[in-house]
Amino acid sequence: MSVTHTASSTNGAPSNGRITRKDIETKLRQIRGDVDTAEEAAKGAGTVAAGVGVLLLLLLVYLFGKRRGKRASTVVEVRRF
Repeated sequence: MSVTHTASSTNGAPSNGRITRKDIETKLRQIRGDVDTAEEAAKGAGTVAAGVGVLLLLLLVYLFGKRRGKRASTVVEVRRF
């Protein structure tokens, strides 16, 4: 399998088709910028999801505790003579 690089003046690569260290560094910086942008977006969404998850967990614990309290509670009857 043969891979050829067609260079153009729009991406900064030389027109002779050779890939230089500068070309690779430029492309890696571009990719890293895209990854950093996606990372920031994912952090925001992850924080919101974690907050919602904690709230749902607290609600479930409350509801199951309330149910257990009703089911297992002892009824004491006080009578006066």
